[in-house]
Amino acid sequence: MPLAVELATPAPLTVLSEEERLFQQSICKFARERIGPHVRAMDEESAFRDDLLAEMFEVGLMGIDIPEEYGGQGGSFFQSVLAIEELARVDPGASVIVDVQNTLVNNAVARWATAEQKQRYLSRLATTTVGAYALSEAQSGSDAFALSARAVPDGDHFRITGRKLWITNALQAGLFLVFATVDPAAGYKGITCFVVERSAPGLQVGKKEDKLGIRSSSTAELILDDVQVPASAVLGEIGKGYKVAIETLNEGRIGIGGQMLGLAQAALDHSLKYAKERKQFGKTIADFQGVQFDLAEMATRVEAARLMVYNAARLRDAGLPFLTQAAMAKYYCSTIAEEVASKAVEIFGGVGFTKDYPVEKLYRDAKIGRIYEGTSNMQRITIAKALLDPSR
Repeated sequence: MPLAVELATPAPLTVLSEEERLFQQSICKFARERIGPHVRAMDEESAFRDDLLAEMFEVGLMGIDIPEEYGGQGGSFFQSVLAIEELARVDPGASVIVDVQNTLVNNAVARWATAEQKQRYLSRLATTTVGAYALSEAQSGSDAFALSARAVPDGDHFRITGRKLWITNALQAGLFLVFATVDPAAGYKGITCFVVERSAPGLQVGKKEDKLGIRSSSTAELILDDVQVPASAVLGEIGKGYKVAIETLNEGRIGIGGQMLGLAQAALDHSLKYAKERKQFGKTIADFQGVQFDLAEMATRVEAARLMVYNAARLRDAGLPFLTQAAMAKYYCSTIAEEVASKAVEIFGGVGFTKDYPVEKLYRDAKIGRIYEGTSNMQRITIAKALLDPSR
């Protein structure tokens, strides 16, 4: 008879390990106690507090899965997503600061840098230095590789000229991952990624955007006027910048999914609390079936979103294919975040339309989820291609 094989029972997708649970609790506590009291002021002032940014470095939020040898936390990508989710439940603007640092900048450097570059940059990114991801331009939004920024070889240096738009963390960043074309005739195969110091002569942070939502997170243009960088500033290989961008953005989309998940959960939490307190016609509005149906629908969508985000993040950590799942998570979470936040405003009624209550801000913050790091239509294209040609 064949030997009986005992298979380990897989853990439910949303059940966290002890380490993950303690990590999540610590981020939740930090977000509520340290960031929470300043959320409205930072939104109104359109600025993130420098002291809070310093604290985020101190508690390890800016280098979650950077190895300990470089001063990071040595955590997992999944833990980065947990942190993004928990921060977004308090302030989606704070969440995207941590998101870009971990899922885009740190991730790209950890994967593509030389040993010397890792030592030079990861130790700073983990402890003191904010990073920014400078890909987008005026004519290259969804068409990310229609770049006009040029990097011209000059001996053992490159000279970069161009203008980047909508750069998250630009005001605070000390390092920029700048994508520019070395050989325009080669199309996307001419794109190269450079690590550029903020102090580089010719680099200037330009106009700060006055945004609808996530206002505590800085977004600004980056102007490069004949910025000279050494050949050692190339991240990866010359002409392989498109690969750096694509593979990093695939993971970044899981981060955006986590941000939108946290936002939606916050909208649901506020709605539940308010519905049990607000009285009309002699009873709480939670007693009305119409409100109960809305809450049930909101909770179901949030649960589905969490399953998609956690699945994509765990696939990534397991070294399994996750591109389609990342696109699905980003697409679905950004959709339901807007819907759940909108419904929360309606549950709050007239006061929900005012800045004195938190759901108005969540509604504004939600809109960007369907736009940055690949619009909803771009995610649909990615998903459809995977369905129609599974061999891709």
